[in-house]
Amino acid sequence: MVAVQERLVEFNPWWKETFTLEFRPRKVYDEIRKFHKLPQIVALTGLRRVGKSTLLKKIVQDEIAAGKDPRAIMYFSFDEFKDTEPSEILKAYNEITGKDVSKEKTLLLFDEVQKLSDWENKIKTIYDLYKGKAKIYISGSESLFVKTKSKETLAGRIFYFKVETLSFKEYLDFKQKKFEPTPLYQKELFKEFKEFVQSQGFPELVNATDREVIQKYIQEGIVEKIVYRDIPTIYAVKETAVLESLLKLLMEEPGQIVDMQTLASQFKTTRQTISNYFSFLEQAFLIRKLYNYSSNKRKVERKLKKYYPAIISPLLISKEDPISQSKVLECMVANNLNAEFFWRDQYKNEVDIILTEPKLIPIEVKLSETKSKSLELFMQKFKAKKGYIITQNQETKEKGKVEVIPAFKYFLTS
Repeated sequence: MVAVQERLVEFNPWWKETFTLEFRPRKVYDEIRKFHKLPQIVALTGLRRVGKSTLLKKIVQDEIAAGKDPRAIMYFSFDEFKDTEPSEILKAYNEITGKDVSKEKTLLLFDEVQKLSDWENKIKTIYDLYKGKAKIYISGSESLFVKTKSKETLAGRIFYFKVETLSFKEYLDFKQKKFEPTPLYQKELFKEFKEFVQSQGFPELVNATDREVIQKYIQEGIVEKIVYRDIPTIYAVKETAVLESLLKLLMEEPGQIVDMQTLASQFKTTRQTISNYFSFLEQAFLIRKLYNYSSNKRKVERKLKKYYPAIISPLLISKEDPISQSKVLECMVANNLNAEFFWRDQYKNEVDIILTEPKLIPIEVKLSETKSKSLELFMQKFKAKKGYIITQNQETKEKGKVEVIPAFKYFLTS
């Protein structure tokens, strides 16, 4: 209990002093705030180091600014306290502040909640016990904690939000740079976009320029912790080295159409193991799966699937040859657009990304080319009215069904 009390005081500096926080605008925060007055739990999930804890602290700052008693706000991280019961934390909170959650409206923020065993039922108990009094926010470093079990246990009691890496717009906001009108600052924006790719949208890498620092941050601070600590605590992973090798394969060669049996033979394991490991990596937000688009939804699951890593190998980004740069650009576009579909027909005509909401839009990613036969074939076949070729720095001014546009400009205008 003493350790919990000590950490509670450290976790909640606003109990004793004025609380300040450096925060730059995030689109997801505006969405989260819409649900603050509703009784349901708000859950934040996403990759490590994307800023979930900062978003929780921003909620604290805004509530205090709105007049809420700072001592009626409690933040606690389970990162080092996975065996600590929420009831014990609330008891310690009461002893320190004199606040009683059952008698006054309290804001409770639980970080890294997936570290807590059987967290779903324990948080459900707190929610049911103090409904109408406590507003609860939770966060976790991967989506492993929001799957079937939690959805069943907390049905009707929770809203989920995925926190992504920074968009290019947010990246510029973090750097406090504004380039308007866009046509006047093409060179400056192209340079900023190249640095954005280096950072891969992680807030703490916004001003990082040293490639060794970036590589160490990504490998040791994110990849290894998820692969060797987070995933194995949830699933029985017998071949962790294979899990890491699969991820490394995609990080170095993004956009692969994967054959599970071929990989099983390559890694001397079973097809089921490879399939399971891809599923684990996907649930941990480390890879993205794209389905081969079809107007017949029943055919989609059975067709080819393409995979992109959420994090590109910094070594691949540092290469300057056209093939490597093209792979990097395609992966960045797929991730920033939250792509779900690509298209490939029996003749191997292929379009990189197919957006379906709010309307059907095919997108080809080309380093410098401004024509795509596959894009035109797709648009004819599926009667798409608009298509894009997203390039590194090429643009065509002609108005038509296919628009050629640099990536940095597309991200700023879409």
